[in-house]
Amino acid sequence: MREQTKTIAELLGVPPQPTNARARLIASGLELYYRYGFQAVGIDQVIDLAGVTKTTFYNNFESRDEFMVQCVRTRDEWESTAWARAMRELAGEDPKAQLLAFFEIMDRWFNDPEFRGCLFVNVAAEFTDPRHPVHQAAAEHKKRTRDGIRDLAARAGATDPDTFADQFTILAEGTLLLRHVHGRNDAARIALPTIQALIERFMPDTALA
Repeated sequence: MREQTKTIAELLGVPPQPTNARARLIASGLELYYRYGFQAVGIDQVIDLAGVTKTTFYNNFESRDEFMVQCVRTRDEWESTAWARAMRELAGEDPKAQLLAFFEIMDRWFNDPEFRGCLFVNVAAEFTDPRHPVHQAAAEHKKRTRDGIRDLAARAGATDPDTFADQFTILAEGTLLLRHVHGRNDAARIALPTIQALIERFMPDTALA
């Protein structure tokens, strides 16, 4: 890992400030859900934090489930864009270097005092039924992230981009578990040699940045 000159907030940026009632509700929901969990937070708490009325809430969302799905999808859109931008900032346009940068970003995230795990893993754990729309919204994010890794691997000349993406994802999710459950804020650094070996195995003919 290179010397960290930016915090995770500085590297990823922050979501845009909400400009209307619907956006304020979603921003408030995400703040509360990440801090306390989806099941523990009621709609009244979200409404109070957003500073709107219950009528305004139901004018924008048909149900609590729909609201939670929109919160997850909003976070997905922002986080996916922010991580891709941060990977390019750290590694330029080299796809192989960007794969390593993924773990550098994880390292900075793991050492942030506001770290409370991955929102999407937390959601999937709270809503265990894979048919539940909130679970599905979280799963969609994880699948898109895995597919993005596959595409990077293909650009980097991987011999089998799909298998590489599966194994990279297993390592990334295991690293997240080591940080969140075991409390190891050095988890990404521990995983780095394994990631480097994986990259070298699937991309032997290209130099590692």
